[in-house]
Amino acid sequence: MPSLVSHPDEVKVVSRRFGLGATDIDKYVELDGYKAVQQAIAKGPEWIITEMKASGLRGRGGAGFPTGMKWSFVPKQSEKPKYVLVNGDESEPGTCKDHVLFLHDPHAVIEGTMIAGLAIGSKLGFIYLRGEYRYLLKIVEKAVADAYAKGFLGKNIFGTGVDFDIITQTGAGAYEVGEESALMESLEGKRGVPRIKPPFPAVVGLYGGPTVINNAETIANAPHILLMGGEAYAKLGSERNGGTRLFGISGHVERPGVYELPMGYNLKRAIYEVAGGIKDGKRLKAVVPGGSSCPVMTADEIDVGLDFDQMGKAGTMLGSGGIVVLDESVSIVEFALRTIAFYQHESCGWCIPCREGTDWIKKTLTRVYNGGGNKKDVDNVQYLAENMLGRTFCPLGDAAAMPTIAFVKKFRKEFEDYIEGHKAGTPIITVEQLVGAH
Repeated sequence: MPSLVSHPDEVKVVSRRFGLGATDIDKYVELDGYKAVQQAIAKGPEWIITEMKASGLRGRGGAGFPTGMKWSFVPKQSEKPKYVLVNGDESEPGTCKDHVLFLHDPHAVIEGTMIAGLAIGSKLGFIYLRGEYRYLLKIVEKAVADAYAKGFLGKNIFGTGVDFDIITQTGAGAYEVGEESALMESLEGKRGVPRIKPPFPAVVGLYGGPTVINNAETIANAPHILLMGGEAYAKLGSERNGGTRLFGISGHVERPGVYELPMGYNLKRAIYEVAGGIKDGKRLKAVVPGGSSCPVMTADEIDVGLDFDQMGKAGTMLGSGGIVVLDESVSIVEFALRTIAFYQHESCGWCIPCREGTDWIKKTLTRVYNGGGNKKDVDNVQYLAENMLGRTFCPLGDAAAMPTIAFVKKFRKEFEDYIEGHKAGTPIITVEQLVGAH
């Protein structure tokens, strides 16, 4: 099992069982596991939702929508069954926090799924894992099987007369199914493409029934919130951003890893103190603060708090919590090309702005990278990206457009200098060769 990094500034809530053997159900129970769900059964759905609202917990998948409010949107009465769907399709480049959660504390995800089910009146939950996480699927499936064996899942759980089942499912490697409606399509056995909204999943979701969809980290917080109380959890974070968050800090830092920090923790401190600063004494050039879809920040923009509101005011997003640190050796032209190549490859092709926009940006940046570009190409890339923004069925188009626009606006001189210094005759390299060479 990989070693775990740690830092004194961490506030361990969702990660407090990491490294303590909590994949074993008996150890999990010893560490207060499955207590919260029994409280939830005893106190009822209104109490659960009240505590979740008081916690200030906002979705850890990227959108940051208040979790308690989302659960409250599900109709109390429904002719169709209700469902809980855990989004563990962690495919955003730079993001690795759900991975350690499934690896070290899968029962927290199971218990959180049960709590969400009790809150909305559901008897069935699904845990959907990224296609590449096959080895984690085995861990989660064993945890589910152990919970059934103990009588914690299935009929008459804990002898209370309540029924709840969980089914695990894995994707096939498509980034697109991380979008909630495409995830439901995939789970129903269809092609993973987004649905037009409305209707929204809380009303018409999986198999046409009311559905709550939450990221794995969001769900795993629920047991901790109920045990410590919503208000106490909220106080750990910043205003309107309750609690803590798992941040995956990668790239050119001395101590890369996944750290649990209070919401609102300063990004500059996270890089220079928690992660040990820039590797090999080099200078910081840029930071992608929340996974590849978030607009890049320059080195002089990082003195800001890591929460949804402060990052929004800074012109970027907290996203999925994947902080990618780039030192002075990084070519932004190459980094921008790698980023758009990913989104072009992962676009489902359902809508024209995303399908065509990502392809043309990739072609243009490939030409620039290979020495055949001109300064007009920089304007064209920005024009294409701006015309993708807000014009697609799902956020993948925005996820490709927003970082591209930021790269061009903040590093235009680097693009122009690159074009001037790399004229035609430079050895041609494909994106596939570029990615495969690193």
